[in-house]
This record gives sequence, structure tokens and C-alpha cells, in this order.
Amino acid sequence: MELQFLGTGAGVPAKHRNVSSIALKLLDERNAVWLFDCGEGTQLQILKSNIRPRKIEKIFITHLHGDHIFGLPGLLSSRSFQGGNEKLEIYGPVGIADYVRTALKVSQTRLAYELKFIEITKAGTVFSDKQFTVSCLPLDHGIESFGYRIVEADHEGELQVEKLAALNIPSGPIYGKIKRGETVELPDGQVINGKEFVGEKKIGRIVTILGDTRKTKNSVSLAENADVLVHESTFNKKEEKMAKAYYHSTSHQAAQVALEANVKKLILTHISARYLTGDIIQLENEAKEIFPKTKIVKDMEIVEIPFRSE
Repeated sequence: MELQFLGTGAGVPAKHRNVSSIALKLLDERNAVWLFDCGEGTQLQILKSNIRPRKIEKIFITHLHGDHIFGLPGLLSSRSFQGGNEKLEIYGPVGIADYVRTALKVSQTRLAYELKFIEITKAGTVFSDKQFTVSCLPLDHGIESFGYRIVEADHEGELQVEKLAALNIPSGPIYGKIKRGETVELPDGQVINGKEFVGEKKIGRIVTILGDTRKTKNSVSLAENADVLVHESTFNKKEEKMAKAYYHSTSHQAAQVALEANVKKLILTHISARYLTGDIIQLENEAKEIFPKTKIVKDMEIVEIPFRSE
């Protein structure tokens, strides 16, 4: 599981930061990629990565400001041209379906795959299967904006085949019983405890990706005990009044959310183009005053999310 930051800027594209888009790469888990927001130029950023558009299975939109959605029509069209024919689901606030359908209709774009919209009308679970559950809560951005919490199911311990082979235990249906932790009697009378041949369970990972927002209790709830929290950092700590006026957060406020939520790592993004290199270092250091395990990411940067046991 990895996060790749395709766009880390705020508002408008800059030379070194494109606007918002984050890829949650689940290639080992389900051979798929989930996008969170899709600002202008996202498909160009994807060309710089190893992401294949046909692998994009779901797109989660936090809110309908242009720097988070203007890249959707182009990406959806290109995915069709590049051989994508698997269904794609788009989650987001009410209005996302109208926006995409209108853009495709006016441009007379026909997709080679089914497009399904799941418009969010209330807080709660928006997707769930045996592997992952995605839930959302409203944030505070002046426009309807959501944060998403992605929870992975626990991984059962792996069967330690090498240990069984060392005991000359042949493969077959008996392996299933052993993996379930059952006590098994072999044909030669040997009795083994299946629990001794199964590795430790791995606790599922939690990733929280927030939309643009002021500091709010819902941010803390979504991020509770997360392995990674992705939070906007549009203003520095001296600009708290401006952050409030524009419905955004400061680096200090993002760090406060991380601390209150007991997360393992804080990733800051949505960085204003007005900040130069020294300013960005300052933003990160301000957050570290409160939450040391903080990192400001750059475009195309990849952050691995290991299992907690690691």
C-alpha cells in the first residue's frame, strides 16, 4: 500500500506543484488504484508515474472546487482511449455527476466503460467489502467538503509452508485445517497444533485523507489512530485569521489534529504557490513543534504505508 501525491498545490497550478490529486496504490492488495481528487493536469502527472489509468477503480472527490475536479473529464476520456474497459466508480458531493455528465455530453465523449456515481448525502460508510471500508464525515470549508477514512481489514497469519515441508507434511486439504489453527493427526499418528504453523495476524492499516477544511472535530474523528493522516496546510501559524476567513487550516492546526487523533504520521499537502523553499521548510517545522512525525510532500512523492508490526 502506497500513497503517491500527483498534485500538492493549492488553488492554481504552479511550476513545481500541480493542484490536488492523491493516488492510493493498492496494487498488492487488489491490483487497483484509488484516486482522491482530480485537479487540472492530473492525467499529465499520471504519465510521469507508473500508474495505469485502466487500474483506477474508484475516484473519491472531497469537494467541488475546481482545483479538485477540473482534471476529471480529461482523465476519464483518456482512460477509455488507453484500453480501460472496467467499471469506474466516482464518489463525491451532490453535483459531481452533473458536472462530469455535462462535460462528457458537451464534448461528445463516449466512454468504453461503465461510469457509476455515488453521491454522498450523509455521513457514514460509502464503500465496504471484505478488504476495505471507506467512511466519510463533513468538514468545514464553506462549500460541502468531506474527509475520507479508509480502513483495511486485518490480514490473517500466513501458513508457514516451509516448516510443514521440513516435517514432510504433504500439501493438500490438510493445509486448510492447519491454517485454520486446528489440531491435526497425520496418517503416521503424529499430532500437530495448527496454530504453531501460522504466522502472526497483521492489523489492517488506516489512512485518512481530508478535503479542504478549517480545524474541526470531524477531522479528529476521521483520523483517530490512523497510520497516515493527509491534511491540508494552506497557511502558516501566523495566518490563522486568514485561514479561518478562507475556510482553511494552518500547519499548526493540522498538527493539532494529528496529535489529538493519535496518528502515526502526518502528511501535509495543499501548499500555496506563494510559499518558496524556505517558507515550506518553516511550515513543516511549525507543524513539528506540535507533532514531530510530520512531512510536507512534493509532487510525485511516494509514501509507503507499512503494516504496524513492521
